[in-house]
Amino acid sequence: MRIVGLMSGTSYDGVDVVAAEFTAVGQTLRMRALGHRELGYDAQLRERIGAVLPPNPTTVEAVCRLDNALGAVFADAAALGVALAGGRADVVVSPGQTVFHWVDGGTVHGTLQLGAPARVAARVGVPVLSDLRSADVAAGGQGAPLVPAFDALLLAPDDPAGARGDLGGRPGGGVRAALNLGGIANLTVVAPDAPVLGYDVGPANALLDAAARRFLDRPCDVDGVRAAAGRVHPGLLALLLAEPYYAAPPPKSTGKELFHPGYLDERLAALGEPVAPDDVFATLTELTARTVAAACARHRVTEVVAAGGGVRNPTLWGRLAALGIGRWTLRTTDELGVPAQAREAYAFALLGWLSWHGLPGALPSVTGARRAAVLGSWTPSGPPAGVTGTLPPRRLVVLR
Repeated sequence: MRIVGLMSGTSYDGVDVVAAEFTAVGQTLRMRALGHRELGYDAQLRERIGAVLPPNPTTVEAVCRLDNALGAVFADAAALGVALAGGRADVVVSPGQTVFHWVDGGTVHGTLQLGAPARVAARVGVPVLSDLRSADVAAGGQGAPLVPAFDALLLAPDDPAGARGDLGGRPGGGVRAALNLGGIANLTVVAPDAPVLGYDVGPANALLDAAARRFLDRPCDVDGVRAAAGRVHPGLLALLLAEPYYAAPPPKSTGKELFHPGYLDERLAALGEPVAPDDVFATLTELTARTVAAACARHRVTEVVAAGGGVRNPTLWGRLAALGIGRWTLRTTDELGVPAQAREAYAFALLGWLSWHGLPGALPSVTGARRAAVLGSWTPSGPPAGVTGTLPPRRLVVLR
């Protein structure tokens, strides 16, 4: 089964596009990566997305217009994915762009992703799976993170009987973790004889990118150059680490409804003294490294497999490696055959395979849901296969 997976994260800088072929052999699922690309958003679209994100006020009209604009971009991305799949795909998974995650008192009451899936289905002519978070929220879960279902399978120990075949030899000892360094840092913990855990740790690039827009008028601090030139400001770091979210137990999830540009502005104002821009970057980098390291230490992790845009930041990567010395090894998912920049898109492709087969994609041990939910809503591209030749009705008779 060939599936195209799309992903646009909290950094809202573009769409990651992947194509993958899945084959089930017993209880082993084999994935062949067929290619990945990135389709960047233009500056105007990024501005429109940012304008509807909390705490900004917006209108239903703006949301509707953005929904369709994103749908057009996702349709282009899906078409690119079908080309990567050799011109044929069975399913497109288009989770959309999250614009609001309604969290109140640690409970998620709703979530909203935009991306007009009907436009995607019309463009590529195959069924589209979207709105992947709502089913888990309806079951009492956080609706996020969803990628741990992928991580749990990827990091699972080898079957003693060798049922995993050519997927590689992976020992079963130790506590392994998958780390995503996107706008938000999230962690999946896979330990022997224990339920899979996963949750959003805190900001990875969200506040760094906010600082880049404020101080540099750029989308990011490329390669962490400005952070490397600065020094950690102890007072600002202490103020940032005092955020109650870090102390809250999982299950938990967060996003730019909490860690938005105004959040950084408020902390800088509360500090009551000026901080050099390079020192802000250094401090925010340290914040991400410290919170991730604390989570890894809490779960006694022995190996961290990382992905996401943050792995391309040498300054952040260096701090994570330094904090892990003697405690855990650190590498990227590339070593497992999953490109670090496309892990989440491949994960959503996997969730599409699960939903197509009526299998749950959310893990209650991760999201806190009452039951494991089959994820997503299907948008058909036309009549089901084999339903042809039916004449259109000309009248309706009501039977009594």
